[in-house]
Amino acid sequence: MAKKDLTGKKIAILVDEGFEQVELIKPRKALDKIGAQTQVVSPQEGEVRSWNMKRWGKSVAVDVPLESADPAQFDALLLPGGVMNPDKLRMNPKAVEFVKHFFDAGKPVAAICHAPWTLIEADVLKDRTLTSWPSLKTDIRNAGGKWVDEEVVSDMGLVTSRNPDDIKAFNKTMIEEFAEGEHNRRHGERRVA
Repeated sequence: MAKKDLTGKKIAILVDEGFEQVELIKPRKALDKIGAQTQVVSPQEGEVRSWNMKRWGKSVAVDVPLESADPAQFDALLLPGGVMNPDKLRMNPKAVEFVKHFFDAGKPVAAICHAPWTLIEADVLKDRTLTSWPSLKTDIRNAGGKWVDEEVVSDMGLVTSRNPDDIKAFNKTMIEEFAEGEHNRRHGERRVA
């Protein structure tokens, strides 16, 4: 399959402190490599710290403060995981509203590991099939979603994976969905890579 070209696509990467370092760095690198314009959106100012397995990791620059971020200016959304990051985001009404916009507009969203916690809070998982870190299984089911234990799942423009070991498949499917663009509201459009 030919490489997808994301030139001209603007991708928001929404994070708070404690995002899993590799779950931002590797997907962002894959997106940038094929022409996407990625921007880190965060409630933090200046820089936001990552978590690297068992300790604090690198900080990344915040390109757009969440307070002034306009989700309508972005074509797609990437949500890295980590435990702290999505837990903080789901408690932030502005972050939840930002995420909900992408679903309301039918724009593609990619979420890995614990990131679906924010999706649960945005109330966007009803009748969707997805995967995540295994401890979110019951939360996802309680939110009306169907949880499956698969490397990557794509359902109506929502791409999910379980953990950093799935990043290669996650990136491939995320790029396909982001290149495809907006999705209509058809149910049953699930794909497994």
